[in-house]
Amino acid sequence: MNVLWTVTSVTIVVEDDYDGEFRYDRQPVGALQGLDPERVVYAGTASKTLASALRLGWLVLPAKLLDDVIAAKELAGATHALNQLALAELLRSGAFDRHVRRMRQRYRRRRDLLLALLAEHVPGFHPRGIAAGLHLVLEIGLRALGEKELIARAEGHSLALDGLRPYW
Repeated sequence: MNVLWTVTSVTIVVEDDYDGEFRYDRQPVGALQGLDPERVVYAGTASKTLASALRLGWLVLPAKLLDDVIAAKELAGATHALNQLALAELLRSGAFDRHVRRMRQRYRRRRDLLLALLAEHVPGFHPRGIAAGLHLVLEIGLRALGEKELIARAEGHSLALDGLRPYW
């Protein structure tokens, strides 16, 4: 997701490659930030790769924004230093990259199995979107059922589904 905003008549793009770590169908798209580091802020998080409870994220900032962002972060509160140091060591040692590669393979196998089972057991389903992330959007061709009823039936079979209605 990219967001634009203007600061003193200079446009800044905020780039968040939300599913970049877990792209299954091809290599991840390169970051836009590298093309214009003075106008693009790159945002990242460890929420999917490690754990959302760590509350760790990062920004790659143009130098002109650094002081203002540091001041805003100080007002917002601090992230636990131990979590930051642990992530820094994972990055420095290469363990973070190895973990992401291992998890990408694991999640790809799970996604492939889910798609195979759905094709076998759910007539008329159609996956939507790109092959990335930890989610799967399905269009299910059961037009006679509403979203609520479909979710309730799935729960009756110990299958947890979320509908798209809250996101409309």
